[in-house]
Amino acid sequence: MSNNKFEQYTQKLHETLQGGGSARVNRQHGNGKLTARERIESLLDSGTFHEIDGFVTHRSTQFNMDSTHTLTDGVVIGWGKIDERLVYLYAQDFTVMGGSLGEAHGRKIAKIMKLAVQNGAPLIGLNDSGGARIQEGVDSLAAFGDIFLQNTKASGVIPQITLILGPCAGGAVYSPAITDFVFMLEKKSFMFITGPDVVKAVTHEEVDFESLGGSEIHSQKSGVAHFTASEEVHLFEQLRWLLSYLPSNNLTPPPDTNCQDDPNRKNELLNDLVPENPQEPYDMLEIIQDIVDDGEFLETQPGFARNIITGFARFCGKPVGIIANQPLVLAGVLDIDASDKAARFIRFCDSFHIPLVTLVDTPGFLPGTGQEHGGIIRHGAKMIFAYAEATVPKISIILRKAYGGAYIVMSSKHLNGDLNYAWPNAEIAVMGPQGAVEIMFRKELKNADDPIALKQEMTNDYRENLANPYIAASRGYLDAVILPSDTRRTIIAALEGLQNKRQAVPSRKHGNIPL
Repeated sequence: MSNNKFEQYTQKLHETLQGGGSARVNRQHGNGKLTARERIESLLDSGTFHEIDGFVTHRSTQFNMDSTHTLTDGVVIGWGKIDERLVYLYAQDFTVMGGSLGEAHGRKIAKIMKLAVQNGAPLIGLNDSGGARIQEGVDSLAAFGDIFLQNTKASGVIPQITLILGPCAGGAVYSPAITDFVFMLEKKSFMFITGPDVVKAVTHEEVDFESLGGSEIHSQKSGVAHFTASEEVHLFEQLRWLLSYLPSNNLTPPPDTNCQDDPNRKNELLNDLVPENPQEPYDMLEIIQDIVDDGEFLETQPGFARNIITGFARFCGKPVGIIANQPLVLAGVLDIDASDKAARFIRFCDSFHIPLVTLVDTPGFLPGTGQEHGGIIRHGAKMIFAYAEATVPKISIILRKAYGGAYIVMSSKHLNGDLNYAWPNAEIAVMGPQGAVEIMFRKELKNADDPIALKQEMTNDYRENLANPYIAASRGYLDAVILPSDTRRTIIAALEGLQNKRQAVPSRKHGNIPL
């Protein structure tokens, strides 16, 4: 082969690696952001990245597009390893045409998505794009559609994770929304359907990028983002931690680790951690950290719907998904956002064979016109559907309160919960003792000489004789009543007993979850 051919190859390869050129690379750095290739190098195990389609460029000729054909077309794709596990990924390059998505750009992303599914490995998207490439018109829109289709086909087959590391607007936001987990970079990443200028023109609202679609909005109000961090390297650390709990695909089990934490470890402090007064709050995160391996718990969406907790932990080295009410926030009630948050998490875990552990302490669903008009019936039904549909091992423990419909919803025996437990101080009833007494004995209380004393006596009687866990246990609705200090070893034994669970499901195309 002639030297000219080698020189041409070297020149082309050099051009590929340069992105949009040194000026644009410097501008990217000046904005506090890494380039696409620097991100890949930082995220993957050293020396494991294999790029494909590096020589791809667009074929558009409109609006002077034929005057420039930058290689890669603004996105770098390939595969590599994270902690020695295969992953596929794409990284949009903002230095090349602002990372805008055109026909070739979209075709590259769809290609790597298909390879990820074909080879059963997680897909990671590093998004930093100005959006659709306007000069390419409908071809750009068609490329978005191709990506959305592949996202949908891959859902429940491989884990899909998106990192928003810059702007993400218009149609570009919907691919991340379909994926399983979304990470956002604080102060530097944004997601919105229409930008501030369009919002002002249409609704006359004055709003900036951060207030419209910054990481704080999406991690606390909209629930779009699951994780945030102030620096890209910290996002990458969180991503690696998340992947450590996840299987590569829906046909492989979650990865086990060596367990250094005694599976029979007791924590006597748990016997006194939950206050006897059902109105007194406590931090459910303390319970979780006390019972899981080494106190390690990766909470998902920690700033959104804080009245319910979701996240990943391990028991005896085996990953589980945890759903728990948080008494510190709204007394742990279930509302619209909490229902959505929990239902999505439950369905993800069920897709990838991750057992569910549910810790219950809730007074019920949040009342009020805001919730009713907002569709709490429809949203709460999502949670019921998710738990009832899940076929992974389901273990629940009632720590204190489980009233009304919320008792049923929180992985109860009636939704095919496998093993259901309660602590001795648990209260299970249609409603709280005080409210129940006020309804059942309205006339007696009204005519009593000392209604306050009578109400207290009746409340104590109701709590003692009707709301205690032994009634539910006598019906078989609870499998056992356990001491709080035995919680960890009870869960580990339950997981071991359910490790080969088989559950037949109806023959159907799919259910119709009340979206």
